[in-house]
Amino acid sequence: MDKKIRVGVAGYGVIGQRLADGVALQGDMELIGVADVFPTLSVRALKEKGMPYKLFAASQDGKQALEEAHIPVSGMLEDLVQQVDIMLDATSAGIGAKNKVLYEKYGKHAIFQGGESNDVANVFFHGYANYEKGLGVDYLKLTSCNTTGLIRAVDCLDRTVGVEKVAITIIRRVADPGDYHRGLTNALKVDKAPSHQALDLMTIMPHVQATGILIHTPVTHGHIITVVLTPKKDISIEEAIETFEKHPRIRVVSIDEGFLGNASLFRYARDLGNPRGDMYEIALWKDTVVKSGRDLMFAINIPQESVVIPENMDAIRSSMKMQLTREDGTSTTNRYLGIGKWKNQD
Repeated sequence: MDKKIRVGVAGYGVIGQRLADGVALQGDMELIGVADVFPTLSVRALKEKGMPYKLFAASQDGKQALEEAHIPVSGMLEDLVQQVDIMLDATSAGIGAKNKVLYEKYGKHAIFQGGESNDVANVFFHGYANYEKGLGVDYLKLTSCNTTGLIRAVDCLDRTVGVEKVAITIIRRVADPGDYHRGLTNALKVDKAPSHQALDLMTIMPHVQATGILIHTPVTHGHIITVVLTPKKDISIEEAIETFEKHPRIRVVSIDEGFLGNASLFRYARDLGNPRGDMYEIALWKDTVVKSGRDLMFAINIPQESVVIPENMDAIRSSMKMQLTREDGTSTTNRYLGIGKWKNQD
């Protein structure tokens, strides 16, 4: 494809700023600009970095607030929408559905995040599990961070030996780093079962039975999910680990290497020099891969701020029919984001 796909990002927050950076790294895409409503810390940081991306105002009140903060504004959200082929909507839950009216008005494709309701889109999308279902579809909705990482691991084994059912326990971070809206906590909180991540997995992979429990924890640097998986064909611990190690978006680690938990992985990402301490891959502890009869159990870490960025790039590729197969689409995304290159350094 000679012509670059023109992309806009609505919402320049935790996910939006990472989406903008992800698009900017794609050699076959062009980031036209980002849109937000107020001079948030993320927007102020954008200005201090020299405005590498054009900023559009999401409302007239927002435009006034941005200009009063001396932040350059290149136009309104509607102007941005008219200039792109596809929008990545990373606004707060419910706002994306309102923005969809604008996307429909100008006949633009759009990708929505996990916080939106499923009916905002035509297809509930995951780059590895159902890439082909998104081909040419106007509106796709991504899975949440936990579901995205969970499906990577389950789909990885499903394509090797088949999966009958899974049962998950999600140890969920209570808020993103820097957030205060959840309060200062020193407690664990249990949600009613089943968790939406298990139900969402079945929506993407209807042939797999899934259920799960979610526990909120007073931490910020990542979720941890334990998975009990029943394969259709028996697989050894060694074979399972070997299968996981082949997946570009799964980083197999061990406690003996010093990866004691979520904080270890966040620190490692910073030591690697990754922007914001981000890691696109989920981590899977080889020390946790055990068996009970035919069932396989393991634990994965979900870097909630960045894990969905690759799948968003996949969604653009599928929706705009840039690559027509899962293999071509995901591998192109991986190459531009530098995913998996560390696997070839041994």
